[in-house]
Amino acid sequence: MGRSKAWGELAYQALVTPWEPALDLFRFAGAWAPPPERVTSGWGTWDGTELRGALLAERAGSSAMLHGPIVVAPPGASSEAALEVAAELLGEALRDAPAEGIDTLFTRPQGLDHIWVRHGFIPIPEALLPEGLQGRPGVGLFGWRGGTALWSAAGRGAPRARSLTPR
Repeated sequence: MGRSKAWGELAYQALVTPWEPALDLFRFAGAWAPPPERVTSGWGTWDGTELRGALLAERAGSSAMLHGPIVVAPPGASSEAALEVAAELLGEALRDAPAEGIDTLFTRPQGLDHIWVRHGFIPIPEALLPEGLQGRPGVGLFGWRGGTALWSAAGRGAPRARSLTPR
């Protein structure tokens, strides 16, 4: 990944509790994040000992809502490099999802649509969001099921009444 000289050598790894350093990045960027007790996992980017990026998740069954990624680039860093850091954080989350028993990921795209779509997320209706993840701020909803654009609500949630009466 090409970076400006403003970045040092970046390291990517899973975050562990306490979540405060990552939540501080969210506050600095003015982005909403879940309360610490709702965060179940996270991924971070370090420039030496300084946390420069974070992506957090909260879980509901086999689904999770991703929050972020938030990247705080040093002065002089290119916007393209910051977007690549954000994409790499998302890649880390997607690699870890199956091992964590997560089969569906959701996110509010926050203007980063191309990063989400590049990784297999698609726009989906709010009705597909599990009850435990509803009510999060933001506009739009993207979902990921193993990188496939094939979605079906069959077998998920409560049975729905048919709108047409069979003849």
